[in-house]
Amino acid sequence: MRIDGVAALVTGGGSGLGAATARALAEGGAKVALLDFNLEAAEAVAADIGGIAVQCDVASAASAEAAVAKAAARHGPARILVNCAGIAPARKMLGRQGTMPLDDFRRVIEVNLIGSFNLLRLFAAGAAALPPTDTGERGVAINTASVAAYEGQIGQTGYAASKGGIVGLTLPAARELAADAIRVMAIAPGVFETAMLKGLPEAAQESLGIAVPFPPRLGRPAEYAALALHIIANPMLNGAVIRLDGALRLGPK
Repeated sequence: MRIDGVAALVTGGGSGLGAATARALAEGGAKVALLDFNLEAAEAVAADIGGIAVQCDVASAASAEAAVAKAAARHGPARILVNCAGIAPARKMLGRQGTMPLDDFRRVIEVNLIGSFNLLRLFAAGAAALPPTDTGERGVAINTASVAAYEGQIGQTGYAASKGGIVGLTLPAARELAADAIRVMAIAPGVFETAMLKGLPEAAQESLGIAVPFPPRLGRPAEYAALALHIIANPMLNGAVIRLDGALRLGPK
């Protein structure tokens, strides 16, 4: 699918992977709406790329419905969705602070998994009503999984479960939406230069990067964005999860 002139939704567009993807889409001529809980961050990126910023709690049906409607009112129904919104809390089930509160687990599932499905269902409803492009497509959605879906580490029960849910969602969603000519893919990044990792000491960042077989460094958000754009451009990519990790396989901790 060509992106020039096409409306796109990017959740978590105010920072990290989402911001890089929003910038890449805008550079290709897409009309980008950045949906983010942090409206100020989204507005800063939107101002740079000529997009629009919309406040959105992806875990809320009402908030997401309002955000998608606002974006559609400005740009028309989106043909592209990239879900980058997410949280990555780390806590052991049984730790020094006691038993992990159930609400901690519930929150990460709500944001990462339910939030992705929430936007996917709303995006699909709009895209399904659009005429097909010259490639026969109506839309393409990309969700963000993680290598933690496959090798979740100690302290990542909630995060790994949420990302494993994204992996499990991909194929059945793609099969269902194939009737509407909408593709569904997922990217599973390894260790990337995001706000979460940048908050770690420099030595910790270096040790994480060195653990990557090749290239021995942290991934760059622009590399995630480049893969997202390739997925959008290649109509045969559908129903799969692509690891973007430099051959990294996580250890227990």
